[in-house]
Amino acid sequence: MRLLEPDEPPAFRIERPRGRSPFVLTCDHAGARVPRKLGSLGVSAEDMDRHIALDIGAAGVTVKLAAALDACAILQTYSRLVIDCNRRPGIPESIVRLSEATRIPGNEKVTVEEAVAREREIFRPYHDRIRSELDARSQQGRPAILISMHSFTPRFHGKPRPWHAGVLYNRDSRLARELLKRLRAEPGLNVGDNEPYSVGDTTDFTIPVHGEQRGLAHAGIEVRQDLVAAEPGQGEWAERLARALVSIAGNGDSWCKSDSATS
Repeated sequence: MRLLEPDEPPAFRIERPRGRSPFVLTCDHAGARVPRKLGSLGVSAEDMDRHIALDIGAAGVTVKLAAALDACAILQTYSRLVIDCNRRPGIPESIVRLSEATRIPGNEKVTVEEAVAREREIFRPYHDRIRSELDARSQQGRPAILISMHSFTPRFHGKPRPWHAGVLYNRDSRLARELLKRLRAEPGLNVGDNEPYSVGDTTDFTIPVHGEQRGLAHAGIEVRQDLVAAEPGQGEWAERLARALVSIAGNGDSWCKSDSATS
């Protein structure tokens, strides 16, 4: 079965495909679009504007950060409720039936064929584009530093989250530690160390596959959604992150190594 109609947008969009920066930005939960064949997934329009459907403000910060760095950015178009592009296909978190406390009726009886279509037409094209960008840089001897952009809700299951931002990593903390140090040096900022999330092997996809498997320097960045829901906050955080990343990486040479591994 085909999921997307010919006139529907592709699974990703690219900002600055010819960006000269060593940084490659990804945004797994940038969009909230739902393929026409899936209707509304049984989710109200109000709920589709919430954090359960997308990372609020993350796309705006990513685009502005790409401009500040002259970096290539690859952003997912479709809602994480269709298929989560930072979760390994086949696990329960990939196509959720319940997000926080909200039921997703359109996901309650997804057949194997339907799940495969979501993976084939939304998940795979997005990650194939990230892979092709990193492959091309490796083949050309160009440096690459992977930054995975996200945002998080100020409250989750009723519990407040005090952090303004978080820096995420798994086994390789070399870039994350430097980024934490610089962000925490800014007055008044509460920056989480692997908070409010950490990167895991069995669930997460982008950092383990595109960062760790290639041996690339990488970090995940989470910014609290109330700080970046509007354009002024997005610009402020993009400038702040650009300053920190440029101060760490310089021209990128000491942070990057070409890889020969495939992901």
